Amino acid sequence: MPGSWLEQVGTTIQSEFSDVPDATQLTRITIRLTVAALLGGVLGWDREQKGKSAGLRTHMLVSLGAALYVLVPQQAGVTDSDLTRIIQGLVAGIGFLGAGAILKKDDQVEVFGLTTAAGIWMTAAIGLAAGMGREATAVLSTGLALVILKSVPRIASVFVKKDA
Repeated sequence: MPGSWLEQVGTTIQSEFSDVPDATQLTRITIRLTVAALLGGVLGWDREQKGKSAGLRTHMLVSLGAALYVLVPQQAGVTDSDLTRIIQGLVAGIGFLGAGAILKKDDQVEVFGLTTAAGIWMTAAIGLAAGMGREATAVLSTGLALVILKSVPRIASVFVKKDA
């Protein structure tokens, strides 16, 4: 009788981890989630170095979460139309998160946090691409976003007159 009980526990544990049926699937999941987290980290590192509120960990989590939101339904075999609804919900949720990064102080005219909000939005899109198995697109998008974050302020400063 005790052996039977232990066998049931073992079988139950095994069935709970059955969403990864073989080494190929495990490798695919690991690559997609790791790429998402690392690429989010690249953008997060840049923001953290600039002292922004959403830095390394935030961007990594946003990208990893976005990847997971599309990877799990793919594993479950949802239809493309169902996946588009999941993506719509993800985009709306990230928009809400990004809106929380935007601030306007009462004593100032300027709004702060727009680039951080856009970065969070972009990071979610990168994670989504990685989670869907579009790692090359995710890497290219990360590179372009990094160029924008690093180069555009320098280029813009050449054209903006400074009050002397």
